[in-house]
Amino acid sequence: MTATHSPLTSIVMVSYHTGDVLFQAIASVLAQTVSLQLCLVDNGNPPDVVTKLQDLAATESRIQLITGHGNVGFGKACNIGARAATGELLLLLNPDSVLPTDAIEKLQKHGSALKRPYMLGARLLDENGHDQRGCRRALLTPATAAIEALHLGSFFPNARLNFNHEPVPSSITPMPAISGAFMFMGREDFWNTGGFDEGYFLHVEDLDLCLRFRRAGGEIYFVPDVVVTHIGGTSTATKFFIEKYKARGFSRYFHKNFGDEYPVLMLILLDVAVWVRAVLKLSMTQIRAFLPN
Repeated sequence: MTATHSPLTSIVMVSYHTGDVLFQAIASVLAQTVSLQLCLVDNGNPPDVVTKLQDLAATESRIQLITGHGNVGFGKACNIGARAATGELLLLLNPDSVLPTDAIEKLQKHGSALKRPYMLGARLLDENGHDQRGCRRALLTPATAAIEALHLGSFFPNARLNFNHEPVPSSITPMPAISGAFMFMGREDFWNTGGFDEGYFLHVEDLDLCLRFRRAGGEIYFVPDVVVTHIGGTSTATKFFIEKYKARGFSRYFHKNFGDEYPVLMLILLDVAVWVRAVLKLSMTQIRAFLPN
């Protein structure tokens, strides 16, 4: 498909044992109707996958493959990809996300009507067409975390963390936070915010970026007419690996961003709750593995 004249958009995609959907995601990026650069960061894939990526990059000039550094964590790998980016615009995209062919064209059109710095998020659907948690959500605070963890959303409807059960807005809408699976913004705006905090290895770095972006005067928007299939859960990373780093991420986020606003005791209680949640999730996974089908 012939690319129309437009600002160059650099797409940063970080892959770690993603599976076959990685190549579907790459194909959907290369099928876009605008000029683009794909900064593909190999974060420690199997050798056969790396070979396939190298062969693809050798035949496709729009792909810049960055490999050889191993698994350095999601946020750091995104920063590595963003440093290689040359486009005026930047899309951080999960490697299990399949784009419609006009996705970036629509994002550019929406962005051209907005004051910078802006960040845009898409409507993320799972394979069954259901809206996913995370693409529309509140800023994570100790208060919203406690309400979510204790299932008190019906008592505090204005303090819910996720909005995926609410009606989808009919037009572009300001949103407190979006998912790191899909973040579109100016490349300079990403770096002016400091990029991803590399102290997070996996999970929560997107919420941290949204918080810092808004505190720096940026606005975040949900774009309902850009609909992306986000398959999710394709990585072969173990549950233990994921839950460990998710718990570490939440703990870092609360202490880093709210240490001066909330009592120390509340933050400690949140730490305990985060780790208990991780242990319970792992325990239930192990119990279900032994139960008959």
